[in-house]
Amino acid sequence: MNKMIRILILMLVFCISIPAFSNADDLLKRVTSMTNEMSAQLIQWRRHFHQHPELSNREKKTGQYIAKALKKMGVDSLTTGVAGHGVVALIKGKHPGPTVGLRADIDALPVTESTGLAFASKNKGVMHACGHDVHMTSLLGAARVLTQMREHIRGTVKLVFQPAEEGPPLGEEGGAPLMIKEGVLTNPKVDAMFALHVFPEMEVGKLGYVYGGIMASVDQFKVIVSGKQVHAAYPWAGVDPVVATAHIITALQTIPSRIIDAREPVVVSVGIVRGGQRWNIIPGEVVLEGTVRAHDPKVRKKAGEAFHRIVRNTARAHGSTVKITYHDMAPVTWNDPALGKRTLPSLERAVGKNKVVEIKPAMGGEDFAFYARKVPAFYIRLGVGNKAIGAVHPLHTPGFIADEASLPIGARTLALMALDYLSNKSQP
Repeated sequence: MNKMIRILILMLVFCISIPAFSNADDLLKRVTSMTNEMSAQLIQWRRHFHQHPELSNREKKTGQYIAKALKKMGVDSLTTGVAGHGVVALIKGKHPGPTVGLRADIDALPVTESTGLAFASKNKGVMHACGHDVHMTSLLGAARVLTQMREHIRGTVKLVFQPAEEGPPLGEEGGAPLMIKEGVLTNPKVDAMFALHVFPEMEVGKLGYVYGGIMASVDQFKVIVSGKQVHAAYPWAGVDPVVATAHIITALQTIPSRIIDAREPVVVSVGIVRGGQRWNIIPGEVVLEGTVRAHDPKVRKKAGEAFHRIVRNTARAHGSTVKITYHDMAPVTWNDPALGKRTLPSLERAVGKNKVVEIKPAMGGEDFAFYARKVPAFYIRLGVGNKAIGAVHPLHTPGFIADEASLPIGARTLALMALDYLSNKSQP
């Protein structure tokens, strides 16, 4: 009798398991089919965004366009004006469960485009040079898929279209910190967050991931070096802040080369040096601005301490004084390892196992890090490179191009990460 019961249990398990795997395969086929079939719409969305870029905290028309598209899809709730011009929408599944957040950034950069594309920016001096047009399009594509698959959603998907990822203008709040402050992670409470970012160094069709830190912490500094203005013919009669500044800039490079362990990634870069009005006058002050980046919080702290010590002591050695402003812009973007391992099968289902690549962390910063401080998060790279069409230029440059073949891949990947997380299909 016991043997018969065991046989019946095994038969029952076998019968139940067949549809489960079949449903998973059918789900993948349906999502893939839907994202491929909407390619024309994805291109239309992307080219609209690319032609009409807006700077951080100025994304009014972009937000309106997104809201209109989401409303047409029939999302369950739609909130506009979040953290400025952000848009947040909910897609509720037919089954109860947790809430997963999908985020796309919507702002552009003060870059003059030189791609020569037929759909190049119409807003002179502003460009989607960081691929946020691709991010928005991918999330809209995922939204369209998910609104048509509510029967497969075991919980809720929160769509987060975030302004000012590149940083709000001086004196303004914005970006992920303001989104969080205004409650984007609550009502309903978000249990996990996902996002993707274009990666021109990776060929289109591939996805990249990292467990742990994927993007560096970002600190911004401004230093005013003060001396004593004097005629350039008589430098000994004054205090030269130009020479002091030159020594400070050089000395700062001892942070990565001599102070921090060479095996620990850290960058100290000066991007602005400003001072003087005439060729024959030594100015009274010089301003320098730049950034310090690291992948480890301890290294970040040590580099910051060294920065202050070097700047003050070098200036003092030259008879100058300094005023230092040092801002904590963003922490390390941390990919939760457990969530990452749980999500990896979703990426492999999206593009194929051989096209999912573990990559090296980048020194760029990302305010998605603030979400990752609050909830488990996973941030991946979307390959958009293609030498055949000239898609080889780095981010934040006038010639940056993204291969539009990446659009259905981005939409499919976001949709699968959400569906699999909520249904635990990505559980190894």
